[in-house]
Amino acid sequence: MAMTRDVHVRDLRYFVAVAEELHFTRAAEQLYVSQPALSKQIRALERQLGAELFRRDRQAVTLTAAGTALLPYAERVLALWAEGASALAEVSAAERSTLVVGMSTSPGRGGLLPAIRSRFTAARPEAVVRLRQVSWDDPTAGLADGGADVAFVWLPLPDAERYDWTVVAEEPRLVALPDSHPLAARAEVSFADLVDEPFLALPPDAGPLRDHWLALAERGGRPPRIGAEIASTEETYEALVAGLGICLVATGNAHLITLGGVTTRPVHGLSPSQYALAWRRENGGQPLVRAYAEACRGVRSGG
Repeated sequence: MAMTRDVHVRDLRYFVAVAEELHFTRAAEQLYVSQPALSKQIRALERQLGAELFRRDRQAVTLTAAGTALLPYAERVLALWAEGASALAEVSAAERSTLVVGMSTSPGRGGLLPAIRSRFTAARPEAVVRLRQVSWDDPTAGLADGGADVAFVWLPLPDAERYDWTVVAEEPRLVALPDSHPLAARAEVSFADLVDEPFLALPPDAGPLRDHWLALAERGGRPPRIGAEIASTEETYEALVAGLGICLVATGNAHLITLGGVTTRPVHGLSPSQYALAWRRENGGQPLVRAYAEACRGVRSGG
């Protein structure tokens, strides 16, 4: 069997989760991905390996002989990878004086970042702050994989019990639409008018955050129509101008996409969006993490 070179660690993690649960829906919940996304990924892995790993029928999911053979090796790779990650973490721990701050959208928000930084630097003059830009595929902006010590994120976070956070901004969600859209003529719209419109959606990996920007909670069980998937500000703007769909956007991010041809309007019947600084719960006691969180709280309270 010619194994292809580029099987991802993520694919092995997905395979092991399904092998342990023998149930796609439960495995998907454990991994915080959608069940269709998980099934699709496993099928892609099977194609790549040229072997069926699971037998699926109405009653049950079972491992094939190939799946059974692969499982112990997949578990060993994941265990080794975890050891590698913790070895890396030890090296990073040696660089204690650096705080890596993750973000996917830069928190412009009236000079928030410089204000936090000057407060933080006053408290910890020896510390170095490194900003890390993370793609929209990762709603935790680098916290989940340990690439960031603290991160500016939109709530809700997937796997929320792993994190603590402090809210730095609470902003109404606006709707962004092409200027040519009939609703653009109104001064404000109600969410009821938007329910049947095609929406732009974050990547499935974004989990609860994708649901939040599709306003799942406000839809009363009606599934959203997805016009296109977007993973960056540029893609969002292009999709809006092309008329592929509309999207919700936080007030403070509106300026990023209201370039020529796109406009935003206030929406009735939507909860606000919350922008927060988050960190992994087990790191809450780290002096630099604590100091940065304190700086954020100080700026928020205007004190």
